[in-house]
Amino acid sequence: MSDPSTTSGASAKSAADGAAGNTPTIRLEGVHKTYDLGEIQVHALRGVSMEIYPGEFVAVMGASGSGKSTLMNIVGCLDKPSRGQYFLDGKDVSGLTKDELAKIRSQKIGFVFQQFNLLSRTSALENVELPTIYAGVAIKERERRAEEALKRVGLSDRAGHFPSQLSGGQQQRVAIARALVNNPSLLLADEPTGNLDSRTSIEIMDILQNLNDQNGLTVVIVTHEPDIAQFAKRALEFRDGKMKKDVLIHRRSIAADILPTLPSPDEEDRLEAIAGTEPAAKPNGSSAPK
Repeated sequence: MSDPSTTSGASAKSAADGAAGNTPTIRLEGVHKTYDLGEIQVHALRGVSMEIYPGEFVAVMGASGSGKSTLMNIVGCLDKPSRGQYFLDGKDVSGLTKDELAKIRSQKIGFVFQQFNLLSRTSALENVELPTIYAGVAIKERERRAEEALKRVGLSDRAGHFPSQLSGGQQQRVAIARALVNNPSLLLADEPTGNLDSRTSIEIMDILQNLNDQNGLTVVIVTHEPDIAQFAKRALEFRDGKMKKDVLIHRRSIAADILPTLPSPDEEDRLEAIAGTEPAAKPNGSSAPK
């Protein structure tokens, strides 16, 4: 990440938001998570405290086993802390039942995963509709919401296509639309570009930046890629179950500025074809005789 602020800078921002009277979308107080594996206890999180305010775009980074996935499970109400408290939009959800957490998820949180998790025999529109079914939304309203969500990610013309008929980037757009269909206040994305090529990754980050900048959606992504974290506004780094860094990103990458500088997919194919027809180089670096 280029030129991030210091930890105190990020803390100062949170303090300013607090002084302005904003309620954090996410507030963790001394959160621990311990897993019992027979005679062994694994401490996945060790006393994590943090705040993320409405409209922030935060990247969570860390090596495998650092605790970032456990953090996302708790923030996404998929798991509960062993100790400590988690407040979502000001409400303590630490002690809620599984059914209560499921209701919170359907109302407030949208999820995007690395593997897309689309139903293969279901159209794009029907995949996007799924969360509205679980939320008890009426049939006509389900379809309207799904169509609008696909429009937001630029896939109105692919509503009737099945996942096998879509590229990886298009499948991830469908997954984002599905995450948006219930109008969540928080979008959680776990390695959203992990299965995508470089250009498609930036296209996905462009969508997430637009949702954050233009619609004010709070976005939290898990990534191990520093260049992807650069598209966020703030980065949290985890190691050994603890948050080691909390920094603002001053020189933020803007996907909309980068995309026009990249070759189109057709141009990339043409360049690769040309490269494939070039004669092999001799050991001394010169080309083989024609």
